[in-house]
Amino acid sequence: MNLQHLKHWLALAETGSFSRAAEKLFITQSALSRSIQALEEELGGALVDRMGKRNELTPLGQSVLARARRIVHEAAELKQGAALLQQGGLGTLHLGLGSGPAAMLMTPWLVYMARHHPNVQVSVSRGPTELQLQQLRQRSLDALVVDVRRVDPAADLLMGPQYEMAAAMVCRAGHPLLAQYPQGVPFEAVLRFPVAAVPLSQEVSRILVSRYGARADPRQLTTLECEDIVSLLETVGQTDAVYLGILGPAQPALLRGDLVTLPVQPALQAGARLGLVTLAGRTELPVMQVFREFVDRILGGAQALAEAGP
Repeated sequence: MNLQHLKHWLALAETGSFSRAAEKLFITQSALSRSIQALEEELGGALVDRMGKRNELTPLGQSVLARARRIVHEAAELKQGAALLQQGGLGTLHLGLGSGPAAMLMTPWLVYMARHHPNVQVSVSRGPTELQLQQLRQRSLDALVVDVRRVDPAADLLMGPQYEMAAAMVCRAGHPLLAQYPQGVPFEAVLRFPVAAVPLSQEVSRILVSRYGARADPRQLTTLECEDIVSLLETVGQTDAVYLGILGPAQPALLRGDLVTLPVQPALQAGARLGLVTLAGRTELPVMQVFREFVDRILGGAQALAEAGP
């Protein structure tokens, strides 16, 4: 199958117009028509219904569109990857991070790349997992690091190494609850103070309600909600708010003694499973291996530290 014909077909499908597609491709309309006709003959059917100035995709055209886009993208990525390997380059990397991974990875990753690979283009974005999955499938993102329990298994997704992250309630050192309940803080007592958390998954919500009752439903429990865990922890350090979430981002402040885990009774038994998500069949550029090793060093180290205990 001629790759050029597929590129021409994509331009037509995306613009909806032979004239605009030809202009975009810098070819004549007659050359574009011949290319589309050749592809239709090869596939054995019409790809587009030509109705005057309107062009609509046929059922065959709709079926071919997604596959053609994937083939053209993969061919471009393969060509780029081969060129980079010949030149000794790493390529570019566009990442999506969930709230927890962003708090643990974003700044260290940017610092690492600035120091060790200053010529590599890197971009990092945060946002809802559902939106980032869509961007991954559209190839505007190369990889995600998210709580994989929020990702529905699918044939087009690859789940990389996964890391278990324990969750807890955390407060500032000197919080009044610590002095009032030295042997363990009743959950009901926590409710007297603001609770700071990122948007929680349905699974975590079920665990909380099962453990502590209906008042632990995050829709009622959470009073300070934010995607930025660093901001939440800074707020907790300066107020009597209580943080609810994974411990990894809080580890530096916990080690300094600025923050402490709140001994809630019964103990919270929840966490997150952070993992790398990529698109199946996509040609990876060399910089992805650098990122994989970095993620394993940071998240794997955090998991080992948590498992080692105090």
